[in-house]
Amino acid sequence: MAKKVKNRWLIAAAAVGIHISIGSVYSWSVFTNPLRDEHDWGLSEISLTFSIAILFLGLSAAFMGHFVERYGPRKSGIIASFCFGAGLLGSGFADQLGSIYLLYFFYGALGGIGLGIGYITPVSSLVKWFPDRRGLATGLAIMGFGFASLIASPVIARLITGIGISNTFYVLSAVYFTIMLLSSLYLTPPPKNWKPEGMKDETKNKDDQTKDLAQLTANEAVKTIRFWALWAMLFINVTCGIAIISVASPMAQDIANLSAASAATMVGIMGLFNGFGRIGWASISDYIGRPNVYTTFFAIQTVAFVLLPNVTNAFFFQLLVYLILTCYGGGFASIPAYIGDLFGTKQLGAIHGYILTAWAAAGLVGPLVVSWIRESTNSYSLTLYIFTGAFVLALAISLLIRINIRNIRKENNQSHVAS
Repeated sequence: MAKKVKNRWLIAAAAVGIHISIGSVYSWSVFTNPLRDEHDWGLSEISLTFSIAILFLGLSAAFMGHFVERYGPRKSGIIASFCFGAGLLGSGFADQLGSIYLLYFFYGALGGIGLGIGYITPVSSLVKWFPDRRGLATGLAIMGFGFASLIASPVIARLITGIGISNTFYVLSAVYFTIMLLSSLYLTPPPKNWKPEGMKDETKNKDDQTKDLAQLTANEAVKTIRFWALWAMLFINVTCGIAIISVASPMAQDIANLSAASAATMVGIMGLFNGFGRIGWASISDYIGRPNVYTTFFAIQTVAFVLLPNVTNAFFFQLLVYLILTCYGGGFASIPAYIGDLFGTKQLGAIHGYILTAWAAAGLVGPLVVSWIRESTNSYSLTLYIFTGAFVLALAISLLIRINIRNIRKENNQSHVAS
């Protein structure tokens, strides 16, 4: 009897379950004022919790990528569930004890480890389950991460008002642990050499442009120019995007004269465009290719960032910000499929983990740079022009990587003909 193959769309739903749970980290700011009022902690002290969580996300993704590949998504997902659930549970104790350092450990370090493992856990399997629609599959899961704050923020705010901070952490721990654990138990890689019905016939007549460029291990991948090109492109995209997110409200009030209420509304809508950008751009990449999508990202943002300091019209200003946020989200969602195209699926989870160190670095650099320059110059203009220059560099990298890809395809074709 042939073993029954799981429904790949349910695998995708399980991936969304994990990402929509860990994506609640983007709702951290909802805790800021209640924690400050209750414990008299400083704003920078409380914000550091989020920075630590993002740092540990990137580090754990890098170090645990090999574990995900070796032991599979189910075991790594279970570990992520326990780490993230325990991190939230411990955060409740930290609040009760009034210890910011315990909060750093539980929410920042332990929760951050759960974030990193949970983030990369489903991606490698999804790429293998959807060889025909890589961008759509990874976009669906990572869209869950982007949209999570839209769901979590109002719920957390209501819980804090109703049952207090500690109990809110306890409730979130129980709910997210359950969702993540059940989702992880369904995750599994497809059978070896599995392909969806119809794909075999479709690919017979396609040329070599549809094939993965190579099948490399993570340690082999990091020795290539292509890996560092992807790392640099993600770093620039995230640094500039997360910097905009961190100062969106005050910047909109300074440059476009939005009221505080209008700026707050804009910040909420930014989450929508961040989420839609993930599924939208990732799906488009299945049709026009990942290299074209990344070149488009950087061309759009080069223009957007150079215009942003000079736009005083509130509607046009917000339009540019929303456009930037779609590219920010799309960069996250398209990178796993791009990794699969360039390095194959042999150790995609491990390579993705290494690439995500760019996120950890950008999470520290972006907000610090924009805040420091704003305080030094009393203006956002210089920061935005510096970011424009960074996107010109990213655009150049996105064009240069095409030459590298073309040369390797040529070598592969010549080797195939010779053999």
